[in-house]
Amino acid sequence: MALQGKVRIIGGQWRSRLVTFPDLADLRPTPDRIRETLFNWLGQDLSGLSCLDLFAGSGALGFEAASRGAKQVVMVESDARAFKALQENKAKLYAAQIQLVRINALEFIASDLQHFDIVFLDPPYRLELLPKLLPLLSTHLEKDAQVYIETKGAWIPDNQWHVRRSGRAGAIYYQLIELGIHG
Repeated sequence: MALQGKVRIIGGQWRSRLVTFPDLADLRPTPDRIRETLFNWLGQDLSGLSCLDLFAGSGALGFEAASRGAKQVVMVESDARAFKALQENKAKLYAAQIQLVRINALEFIASDLQHFDIVFLDPPYRLELLPKLLPLLSTHLEKDAQVYIETKGAWIPDNQWHVRRSGRAGAIYYQLIELGIHG
């Protein structure tokens, strides 16, 4: 039997509830401290907002957003075991506002037409997908949308993006960025 990891939802209606996920090489949930900072930046209440968790993995970011009132959270995951765990957690939480999509993230971005207020972008570090993904996101963003990115090591987005907030926890760098010309 595969080992199960657990992550605790830290705020909102499901605060303190646990979600489980399989032990997979590239699956690393965003740590509590970073999630707490992120949701302080975004605001504790995400009511009415539409979110995309493009590399859902454990679902920590997507479930956290739904717990805080997001009207819709699309969680994209390509791995079968991780996807099954997301389905189980969605059912356990009765999370009707969560839509699960089993597809490769790049294929999703290329084929989906939805627009989002918040995008969580935390791909497996080894794949170095941010330079490919960020240019594709602009057609999926609502006005004033924010994109959360998490990287191993410092990473600077191109000048199409403005960094609103940034932080670091050990080797993990995280930023909240938005499209636009600033400065």
